[in-house]
Amino acid sequence: MPDTLTVNETFTSIQGESTYAGSLCFFIRLAGCNLACAYCDTTYASTPSDGKNIELSELVKMAVDEGVKTVEITGGEPLLQENTPQLCKMLQEKDFHVLVETNGSLPVSILPAGTIRIIDCKTPSSGEAGAMDFSNFEIINENDEIKFVISDYADFEYSLETIRKYSLDSKTEKILFSPVCGTLDPEELAGWMIKSKAPARFQLQLHKIIWSPDKRGV
Repeated sequence: MPDTLTVNETFTSIQGESTYAGSLCFFIRLAGCNLACAYCDTTYASTPSDGKNIELSELVKMAVDEGVKTVEITGGEPLLQENTPQLCKMLQEKDFHVLVETNGSLPVSILPAGTIRIIDCKTPSSGEAGAMDFSNFEIINENDEIKFVISDYADFEYSLETIRKYSLDSKTEKILFSPVCGTLDPEELAGWMIKSKAPARFQLQLHKIIWSPDKRGV
């Protein structure tokens, strides 16, 4: 049986998040997640039945054919599938920049060196803050990114405290604060960041500005 991953969708679009925001990116969205965040915007990829099995070699071919040098593996939760690290390695061998966006509940150490690990640190309003594997913060490096999705001021304070507790800003400059679309006014979050001198970057989800917030495949 060939090595496969259970894939919800693949598409090329403008990267809407992370420090790669604004650049072209080929997305591989895997199916299945172990969390149920209150503000999840990809519930259509939450179970394995939401995807189909595709061989790793075929996914690499799809990326090559797209001709875009950045590939993001997202979900769902990519680290639930044992072949995700192998796909990362195969893409790197083709000289792709490989990003993996993970919910932070599973060890990121399984990913091969050179993978850009984007860890979504769950805030209280997500309902999943207790699922975080904080040992991940002990091994992050300057290439990794930490994202905090913020619904309210309690989330904001939690994010600042987490940065302080784990000295995240001494390990990476790529710390991002993003308001939950349609819940927190971006201007309000920006004001909190300015007032507190938050050691983070303000981020909006570009794909939800360019297209409808509910549009898929972008």
